[in-house]
Amino acid sequence: MKFIISRTDAIGDVILTLPLTGILKELYPDAKIYFLAKQYTKAVVSTCSHVDEFINFDELQKLNWNDAVDKLQSYSCDAILHVFPNKTIAKLAKDALVPIRLGTRNRFYHWFTCNKLIKLSRKNSNLHETQLNLFFAQYFGYNNQYTLKELHKFYGFDNKEILLEDYNKLLSKDKLNIILHPKSNASAREWGFDNFNKLIKLLTKTNQVKIFVTGIEKERNIIEENIQFNDNVINLAGKLTLEQLISFIEKCDALVAASTGPLHIASMAGINAIGLYPPIKPMHPGRWAPIGAKAKYFVKDIQCKECKNTIICKCLHDITPETIMQYILLNCKTKNI
Repeated sequence: MKFIISRTDAIGDVILTLPLTGILKELYPDAKIYFLAKQYTKAVVSTCSHVDEFINFDELQKLNWNDAVDKLQSYSCDAILHVFPNKTIAKLAKDALVPIRLGTRNRFYHWFTCNKLIKLSRKNSNLHETQLNLFFAQYFGYNNQYTLKELHKFYGFDNKEILLEDYNKLLSKDKLNIILHPKSNASAREWGFDNFNKLIKLLTKTNQVKIFVTGIEKERNIIEENIQFNDNVINLAGKLTLEQLISFIEKCDALVAASTGPLHIASMAGINAIGLYPPIKPMHPGRWAPIGAKAKYFVKDIQCKECKNTIICKCLHDITPETIMQYILLNCKTKNI
């Protein structure tokens, strides 16, 4: 069997789709899996040993229609799984005569472009995103034998770049290496710079940690203006490629962030991935919690309605830095660098 998995949204969404590739390889050990996604997620997809080839959606979009159809047809796939619905890809797959075109019933255009439909409503479900993605595997024989906690085994996190020595030498050999990722590129509710600065102050007082602050290039200035840096708090915002960020995260002991791509990278890498979440659907951890052997999330156990339409979530902000510090010191152990 040859599969195309189509997921053209953000890094975190792509990561939570990777266990689907491992499940398909378990069902069909000789299968070839293509992952169709946006260019900026390629570094994440490339870490997965279950994926045989990346299909760049950005390049596909630049082609005229007939060339794009020919390109998709050239993979000679047996099935395409529209995990993230995309009308253009659905039409391309139909014109490329992919034999099995699997989509969800609740996208009107799937009724005309797909020949196999599954019942799946993410909006009203209480399941985790990873579990929802596995609805597509059920069509091919998956019978839900794994619990949510077991699904991290199917990430296939085997292919990483070697961390450059300039970054490797920043890591402490005798302290906990902790990454703080204060921003989210507007993809999630944030804990706030004040809380991160309080956490930095608490952690540095223990003399047990070395802290690294990460963020994307366009967040560098606001991070530099709001985080209290010193010799033990290193600013890496905007300095790492995604490939090097993945390798750096894997070398550290913990990462603290909102529901962002780096949090899910940390969970996939098997380090302490500490997520900060609002108790609001559909942003809550029931849907988007990090999935990993050392993943942990914090959320207020309340029914929050006041923050649903605001940018700042008081419920999230009220998670105390002391709580996060205590969790780090009790649960993180220093790696051998």
